[in-house]
Amino acid sequence: MSLKLPSSERKDVLRSLGRYFTEELDTDLGDMQAGLLLDYILKEIAPLAYNQGVEDARRFLSDKMEDLSASCFEHGLTYWDKKR
Repeated sequence: MSLKLPSSERKDVLRSLGRYFTEELDTDLGDMQAGLLLDYILKEIAPLAYNQGVEDARRFLSDKMEDLSASCFEHGLTYWDKKR
């Protein structure tokens, strides 16, 4: 699965990649090279981060669902308890 970025985000990421290569690696990265690198990252690496995000969300929701009864439970027939 290859992730797709909206055009404006893709342009921002390409600029960021170019800047990173220039400032951190002292190498110029052409537009075509940056595009190919981004395509590779989106196809090969991004799904791993995406899958981890899905798993983190699943775990988070599962934990919340386990606690749902305790956090949402309301006792009934308590009117007379308050009168005592």
